[in-house]
Amino acid sequence: MPTTFGKPKLAPLTKAKALWPGRPYPLGASWDGSGINFALFSEHATRVELCLFDENGQGETRLNLPEQTNQVWHGYLPGGKPGQLYGYRVHGPYEPSNGHRFNVNKLLLDPYARDVARAGHWNDALHGYRIGTSESDLSCDDRDSAPFAPLGRVVDTAFDWGGDTPPDIPWAETAIYELHVRGFTKLHPQIPESLRGTYAGLGSPVAISHLKKLGVTAVELLPVHAHFDERFLVDQGRTNYWGYNSIGYFAPQRRYACGNGENVIHEFKSMVRALHQAGIEVILDVVYNHTGEGNQMGPTISLRGIDNASYYRLKKDRRYYTDFTGCGNSLNMQHPRALQLVMDSLRYWASEMHVDGFRFDLASALARENYEVDRTSSFFDIIGQDPILSRVKLIAEPWDVGPGGYQVGNFPPGWTEWNGRYRDTMRRFWKGDGGIISEVATRLCGSNDLYDWNGRQPHASINFITCHDGFTLQDLVSYNEKHNEANKEENRDGSNDNQSWNSGAEGPTNDKEIQALRDRRVRNFLATLFLSQGVPMILAGDEFGQTQNGNNNAYSQDNEIAWLHWPDKNDAKKNALIDFVAALHAFRKKQPTLRRRRFLQGRPIHGQTVRDIYWIKSSGGEISEMEWKSSNERSFGLCLIGDQLSDTDEKGILLTGDTLLILINGHHENIDFALGERARQLSWEQIFDTSEPHFIKRQIGRVSSHPMVARSMSVWRMVPDETQLEALLKPDSQN
Repeated sequence: MPTTFGKPKLAPLTKAKALWPGRPYPLGASWDGSGINFALFSEHATRVELCLFDENGQGETRLNLPEQTNQVWHGYLPGGKPGQLYGYRVHGPYEPSNGHRFNVNKLLLDPYARDVARAGHWNDALHGYRIGTSESDLSCDDRDSAPFAPLGRVVDTAFDWGGDTPPDIPWAETAIYELHVRGFTKLHPQIPESLRGTYAGLGSPVAISHLKKLGVTAVELLPVHAHFDERFLVDQGRTNYWGYNSIGYFAPQRRYACGNGENVIHEFKSMVRALHQAGIEVILDVVYNHTGEGNQMGPTISLRGIDNASYYRLKKDRRYYTDFTGCGNSLNMQHPRALQLVMDSLRYWASEMHVDGFRFDLASALARENYEVDRTSSFFDIIGQDPILSRVKLIAEPWDVGPGGYQVGNFPPGWTEWNGRYRDTMRRFWKGDGGIISEVATRLCGSNDLYDWNGRQPHASINFITCHDGFTLQDLVSYNEKHNEANKEENRDGSNDNQSWNSGAEGPTNDKEIQALRDRRVRNFLATLFLSQGVPMILAGDEFGQTQNGNNNAYSQDNEIAWLHWPDKNDAKKNALIDFVAALHAFRKKQPTLRRRRFLQGRPIHGQTVRDIYWIKSSGGEISEMEWKSSNERSFGLCLIGDQLSDTDEKGILLTGDTLLILINGHHENIDFALGERARQLSWEQIFDTSEPHFIKRQIGRVSSHPMVARSMSVWRMVPDETQLEALLKPDSQN
């Protein structure tokens, strides 16, 4: 027979008017103008109490939810109004060995709460067990957690969208800018101090002006769901700055709102509306793979106390959690109600909050059925048929920490992926590694080896060099080793495999040659990103040399280490880099050749003898099979033929673009790049060279070779004249 460890000590019920039966749907707290309907799923509960609080989070009133329909407990509070603070106490067995951790002494946050009015703060009473030994989670704790627990708030979601129309930008036209809502504007001198670090700050004219100047079409926001800071961080005076520790999948994080956050939903919607008016989409980084309750030694603040055995994946010994995330637990995507929680949340943000897409953190964990990652899982099936979610942008972080979790290239059609192989390949190449030009060429062309096999297109590859997790771009060229001492974890945290190179000195240096090399390498990375087929994503601040002083894991640095340090108008170097990135965006937008909707063929198409791409070796002529495999080869070029796109516009008209010549010198020495016979008969305009800080167009005409600085790129556009087609149609023996 099951054993219950400890007997809960119940506080007396406060007398109050009984609830009406209400409805089991929708889940959560819903105000209808006359009262509030409360609905909470719990399969294994024996009783559920609704707990109401005054505006100060005091004066608890408990009311039994009077009805249960299909495992949903529900009741209606007549006369209830928006602003009501509430939580739940859920009755049931405390049997960790059977997966049950009910404890009526713990106030629980509604997982469907639209607003978390009180974030909660750490106290031993938040634990469902009495803290002590490693076996202590087997004992039931009788302390009341209400004074410390998060509280939900009933909201009125009405908002005047003013005819808001999402930009609906095709994937092939998309360029993503990853940012942290707080860190993006916290130090911006031109944004009013009251708006810095907030949703309103991001939606301000100053912030949007910068995004428009860069040419980005979408912002990807680090998690904005309400989250709970880990105790060890709080004890050290830190916070979970990145926010990958969600406890409220419907509630925007109040920490990023103005004032006390009372109008957080209105502020978030206003930000989305302003970005949409500027033609910029909003993508949310969402964390549905785990919650902030951690493993069996974590707090009981929501799902654990509502129905632990249904919401979490448990091991054979059901006291313990299956952990594919490295964060202590994994949501049980095999259970229909856990899956419903995720889908309801996604639909809410897409429909009610008007966001345009989602980036799924550790997405492989969501696709695990019995154990293995399964591309035919229920998670994918439900999203694929959903009339709302199947039309938004879906981005996977295609890995988790479980066995077989690295799934780059294996997500189904309709999904795009953070291409970790693109990142690693480009970092290795510009670090100076040899023998990988074939891999570099594949990544430049959209990674057809990863995405073409199941009918996906180049835009399935989200190309990136840096993201929030790791070095900034400036640090990537300035440090060999991570320097995470500020994280107070003895520099053990963060990746040791960064594929970085400090360019000759570790960290800051006054050496002009090293500084020049770093600047050139930064431009190389950025140019490579925007010249590659697929969707480019840059990290906020990389456009002006943001540094975290070598910290490659600034997850807990809600301070000037991670906040963006905006350059003033007199900082010529940083402003020149901003202009360079803006020019790259503009160049890519103007060139359909760089935004192909289909993979390059490398062979004649459209009935012509000319191919859509040529690969050139620096000594002239096409690259041979042996040269592709050479460990010494670090320089090559490619010619993209502009009238061989095989793409059409929305009216079915065949697109044509400029023919582009891209020369890449990955050697540590200067070279003279020979263009070959075909290219010598063409007229060229040089668009930019990464050895220079600015785009400087040069009408060069016909040229037989081009001197290239060590570790640099040069991009040219063919200038049309009557001899061009004849030259291109020459035999393939020479370029």
